[in-house]
Order: sequence, then structure tokens, then C-alpha cells
Amino acid sequence: MSGFEHYERELRDLDHEIHRYAAICGIHLANRYEIEACLGQHHDNWADDKARESLQGLLILRLKLEAEMIAAGLTAPPLSPYGDYAALTGELDQD
Repeated sequence: MSGFEHYERELRDLDHEIHRYAAICGIHLANRYEIEACLGQHHDNWADDKARESLQGLLILRLKLEAEMIAAGLTAPPLSPYGDYAALTGELDQD
């Protein structure tokens, strides 16, 4: 497996989890202010705070993966605010 395929899979898996936790937190990834508010607000409920902490960790991991890709001379695609829309609609299957 080439490095590009590795990065592609890693990004896909990370983005899937980021969208999952963003949905749990009730935020839309297209709205930077919602993300910042969520990450900055600690919750009294353990489950809600766990989701917030998980989202924060996943976003940090994605930034690190993007930096690794750039260092390898690759371009990292932006995090889509729409989740797996392309996969659900079959747009990824077109060659």
C-alpha cells in the first residue's frame, strides 16, 4: 500500500469519527464558532463532556495527520462539513 492510500484511509476514518462526535455534540462543522464554543465549554454531564473531549482529540489528530501529509509533499483535503455525503450519494464511485 502506498503512503497516499494510507493517508486517504486514515483521513476517511478520522473524518467519519469527527462527524460522529460533532453530531453527538450537536454542532455543525461548517460553523467554526460552534466548534470553538463546544470545545471551550466543559459540561457537567460526564457523557456530554466525554464527547466534547473525544471531538477535540480527533480534531488534533487530523491536524497532525495533515501536517505529516504536507511534510511528505502531499495535499490534505479539507474536512468536509457534510460528512459522508459523497459516499452516501455514490459520488465517490465515479471514475
